[in-house]
Amino acid sequence: MLLTLLLSLFLSSGTPGKPDLKTPYEKGNGNQTATYDEAIDWYKRFDQAYEEVKMMPYGYTDSGRPLHLVIVSTDKDFDPASIKQKNKRVLLIQNGIHPGEPEGIDATMMLARDYLQDSKRRKLLDKVVLAIIPVYNIGGALNRNSHTRTNQNGPESYGFRGNSLNLDLNRDFIKTDSRNAELFHLIFRDWDPDVFMDNHTSNGADYQHVMTLIATQHNKLNPHLASYLQQKMLPDLYKGMKKDKFPMAPYMNHAGDTPDKGIIGFMETPRYATGYTALYNTIGFVPETHMLKPFGQRVQSTYKLMEHMIAVVHRDADEIAAARAKAKQETLQQTNFALDWKLDTSKVDKIPFLGYAAKYKPSEVSGLERLYYDRKAPYSKDINYYNTFTPTVQVQKPVAYIIPYAWREVIDRLKRDKVQLKQLRNDTTLTVDTYYITDYKTGQRPYEGHYLHSDVQVETRTMKRQFLKGDYVVYLNQEANRFLVETLEPQAVDSYFNWNFFDSILMQKEYFSSYVFEDLAAEYLKQDPKLRQRLEEEKRKNPSMATSARAQLDFIYRNTPHYEYTHNMYPVARLMQDIKLPL
Repeated sequence: MLLTLLLSLFLSSGTPGKPDLKTPYEKGNGNQTATYDEAIDWYKRFDQAYEEVKMMPYGYTDSGRPLHLVIVSTDKDFDPASIKQKNKRVLLIQNGIHPGEPEGIDATMMLARDYLQDSKRRKLLDKVVLAIIPVYNIGGALNRNSHTRTNQNGPESYGFRGNSLNLDLNRDFIKTDSRNAELFHLIFRDWDPDVFMDNHTSNGADYQHVMTLIATQHNKLNPHLASYLQQKMLPDLYKGMKKDKFPMAPYMNHAGDTPDKGIIGFMETPRYATGYTALYNTIGFVPETHMLKPFGQRVQSTYKLMEHMIAVVHRDADEIAAARAKAKQETLQQTNFALDWKLDTSKVDKIPFLGYAAKYKPSEVSGLERLYYDRKAPYSKDINYYNTFTPTVQVQKPVAYIIPYAWREVIDRLKRDKVQLKQLRNDTTLTVDTYYITDYKTGQRPYEGHYLHSDVQVETRTMKRQFLKGDYVVYLNQEANRFLVETLEPQAVDSYFNWNFFDSILMQKEYFSSYVFEDLAAEYLKQDPKLRQRLEEEKRKNPSMATSARAQLDFIYRNTPHYEYTHNMYPVARLMQDIKLPL
């Protein structure tokens, strides 16, 4: 009894019946953000104070610390399947992917608490379950400093962008090199959120807006979701933020040197958070507060945007559910998928923008002309907004992909995404479409631990191939359709091929000795006049070949059975006919 009384006194605040859950941000001077340990300790106390809250570890990150998920469910149901059966919407809020951009960490703690302690707000959780990742990049949060966010206006100290492996986790969602990303995939596929928010801070040009926003690129969304997002959800979010004196603008991706030249919608590929979530018909948002604004304003604007998000999701719970259901069904039946996109500059909208005049003056450092924004010269005007993208590469989905057992890094990634996989019970010969990589570009410097490929060109050959017992068959009649296409089609921007998981196919393994092959090559030319004719044509087109005996021998070699057929052969086969397989 005494222990219960002491616990009650410990939890109670100045307001009777409400636990004392002031955050480190609130206890400070408005310029502090919670450390990782402070945030986790706060959520533990939040969990203890409310039966409607459950904090669960999902596994260990690269830092050696667990990644936590906090669920706020007013009917105390913490089972994702049961929650979906009750027709409730799940809003997943992620914080601290870049811990030097920490507004979401502090704002979300206050938001979750306020929605349980305020009866009016609490009602808005009748149809909405909050799923919160308190701090995603734990390693970066532990690497605390006051200098790496150069020019940022607070807080006094903060975390670092890279995680414990020095990876930018907002480039890791599809390649999944970090344990953090592995755990995010588990969380995302377990909870299947209807809406996703990943809180950030932006640098770049100076302007009056405290908050800018990236929404899932509408051309990439299923039309049912895109229509709802563009015509209803975004206008209401913008209207609400303007009413709260935090007028928003889209993320400042400039068409020119300064925002007044216009801005371009952000085409997020699956390496990014909202690019990945779009693969599963989840509407995604990346709020980007402006780093030059005081930290307190950035926290407040993040809080307000999440507040409006909850209100909209609650109000439109049934409409969002219906749009997602249609989108999922159509994705299941979809036959053609876009793999790459380009901006359509012929389509332009006008949007209101609150800026500062961009001016130039001599640099005190170099003496050369430098840009600055004059805060004494604010302006309000409409600027161009380019936000229409069209597909440049499309592909027809196969009935199934067949992945040889050996490619375990790829298989492991598919399993983590809950892709339905089957295995051949017997060795089997099948007629399949097979890609040969004919050209590609590779970055000259490493990018997030990889030498990224791009501009991939392929030749498709229909051929018989032998597959072995244990090889994986991945049918495309499943929810992961789009995820599979955008990872297993080599021409997709963030395909597993482009992220170097298949690089060993690009190196030839067998060669020939010139002096030995000379006689055999001559015999091939005698027996095949067409081969000789092709050789002569190649020599005429390529003068350097005419002066290189080795180059001519290599051309002949590549057109004989001696040349390895696996060189540049993409190992993932496309099964185009629905035939019975030994599974």
